[in-house]
Amino acid sequence: MVKVLIADDHHVVRRGLLFFLKTQKDIEVVGEAVNGKEAVEMAGKLRPDIVLMDLVMPVMDGIEATREIKELYPDIIVLMLTSFSDRDHVVPAMEAGAAGYQLKDIEPDELVASLRSLMRGENTVHPKANSELLKGPAEPAPHTVNLLTPREKEVLAELTKGKSNREIASALFVTEKTVKTHISNIFTKLEVQDRTQAALYAVKHGLTEA
Repeated sequence: MVKVLIADDHHVVRRGLLFFLKTQKDIEVVGEAVNGKEAVEMAGKLRPDIVLMDLVMPVMDGIEATREIKELYPDIIVLMLTSFSDRDHVVPAMEAGAAGYQLKDIEPDELVASLRSLMRGENTVHPKANSELLKGPAEPAPHTVNLLTPREKEVLAELTKGKSNREIASALFVTEKTVKTHISNIFTKLEVQDRTQAALYAVKHGLTEA
């Protein structure tokens, strides 16, 4: 009998999983946790074989809960069951110690097959999540490699406000030619083609303050 602990903050999801897993003769749901902290506590008390772990939960998220469970109870298997398949969620979850990663749109029969695979010592990862793992390390953002000078940061901050070269020159007490040179350097360092791209980049990466 495979003992399963469900950790998910959505009541409907827990009910649905409980209802279906109860139909499986070799699976027993031993408990339900509504957040990561509760999942860690219940894992210690109930000692399930597998924890079905949601990623985004209040109090403590699934990644931190997985990390704590694996540190305290290494034999407990954690299967992530979530809606997120992007690299920012998949990689930290697997690094925290999850043995599997599945999405909530998985067919019920496939979920059960995943649980049984995990009990056989096999990892089980959704194709979308697996493709993120195979991408390798993410490329660093250009501005973290090609550092902007303090003056270039000032020019970028003014550019982001929609100011013309003349207005930037006036604000910073430099010539328009100097501003053009700084902007050319900024484009090169940030790997952008125009002022709009530079402004969007600055906003995205928090470079809007001089």
